[in-house]
Amino acid sequence: MAGRLVEMAVESVRVHVLSTQHVIILKDVERDRYLPIWIGQWEANAIAMKLQGVTPERPLTHDLFAGVLAELGATIQRVVIADLADETFHARIFLEADGHLHEVDSRPSDALALAVRAGVPIYAAEAVLERAGVVGDRPVGEEHEPADDERLSVFRDFVNSLDVEPGADERREGPPRE
Repeated sequence: MAGRLVEMAVESVRVHVLSTQHVIILKDVERDRYLPIWIGQWEANAIAMKLQGVTPERPLTHDLFAGVLAELGATIQRVVIADLADETFHARIFLEADGHLHEVDSRPSDALALAVRAGVPIYAAEAVLERAGVVGDRPVGEEHEPADDERLSVFRDFVNSLDVEPGADERREGPPRE
């Protein structure tokens, strides 16, 4: 994987009030910039439950996978939101097993669900942040340009319509999804 990586933190898991779609907001740990990624309801719930300290009676899929990795002696080292192609985010999970580092392709939501369970660093490629990140209410590459672009208005309206409680439905509107 080429290019600079930026450490991110899960800022929140939200729901778009009008469409009830789920979005995870990653925040750059060093700057006021964000990366919104549309995710599915089940993944949103799995991430939100872990962040809230809620433990299900029986393991969810991500808990099961993390448990299997641990049983096999593999550890998750980090996850990376590595690419944005055709309006779809791509992630990579980096695992260490038997002294070897393995890189596995993943949907961002699955990678993030595992990262919050394992307490490992989350990164985004700078190129992804340049294309889909937001600083305040402006796309990352436009920090010093006027905010009269219609896209910015749409994104501002979108962010203002988000709620912090996960809901339902999977219809797509807004920023790129996984």
